[in-house]
Amino acid sequence: MSVKKKPLVVVTRKLPDSIETRMRELFDATLNLDDTPMTPQQIAEASRSADVLVPTVTDTINEEMLKHPDCKLRMIANFGNGVDNIDVTAAHARGITVTNTPKVLTEDTADMTMALILAVPRRLIEGATILPDGKSWPGWSPTWMLGHRIGGKRLGILGMGRIGQAVARRARAFGLQIHYHNRRPVAPRIAEELGATYWESLDQMLARMDIISVNCPHTPATYHLLSARRLKLIRKEAYIVNTARGGVIDEDMLIKLLEAGDIGGAALDVYEHEPAVNPKLVRLAKAGKVTLLPHMGSATIEGRVEMGEKVIINIRTFLDNHKPPDRVLPSML
Repeated sequence: MSVKKKPLVVVTRKLPDSIETRMRELFDATLNLDDTPMTPQQIAEASRSADVLVPTVTDTINEEMLKHPDCKLRMIANFGNGVDNIDVTAAHARGITVTNTPKVLTEDTADMTMALILAVPRRLIEGATILPDGKSWPGWSPTWMLGHRIGGKRLGILGMGRIGQAVARRARAFGLQIHYHNRRPVAPRIAEELGATYWESLDQMLARMDIISVNCPHTPATYHLLSARRLKLIRKEAYIVNTARGGVIDEDMLIKLLEAGDIGGAALDVYEHEPAVNPKLVRLAKAGKVTLLPHMGSATIEGRVEMGEKVIINIRTFLDNHKPPDRVLPSML
């Protein structure tokens, strides 16, 4: 009796051991054990041999690759919630199913966002370097390392989806006043629960907030949503936190405003040209004017395992000729 051939699944990066083990059990899985990022050429070659590709947010899957006559892909099971790394329209036109891993990173990302909201006004990163770096510490002083309290301040959330709402719940517990801009208002019961004020005009909200938290997805419509013009609307004492995607902010203008002291500060976990980080941002961080993290907002063991489990469910459902639970269509972007 012939044995049914397992589908070839190529995984572009190292995943949690339990996920890789399960993939090897279920599929003919090619893993990236040393976690060296695959080159665009290697990913293109994989698309011409694999049935299913499992990329991450750092892998670009473009139209040229998907339209290649030798492309064999039937499915792209993205290991990540955002799909701005994939040309979903081109994939759909080619009959390639695209899935993502939503709803598993909400709490982790909201936790990190809240940590950054606290870090800037209380100067936590500056303070944390004093003793390990051997800097002179004169002891407690009434006027040394003074920051600002956040209770009573206005938080403007850009993007009131699952993560934005989770941030709002945490922020409200710290006494922040919740404001938000979204494509449409949230349900009345959610607005009441959060005590949230909706701003149809992003310009008007930005000009009135003490803290701006970017929590919207990166799509063509949100690229440089915080443009040079809009960044100039932000109050001089206010600061920006971004745990979404770097491309939502005009990074060059943000740097200019920070250098000039026209924005109070920033805390960034994502960057416009990742993994490259603008050297000017690094200098600003060393000067205590900005807090920088290496894209670790969703980096928990539990979150990564849940993402992997979603990838496996999506692949198995697709291979069983059913609609994957996390399918992404062009109309959804």
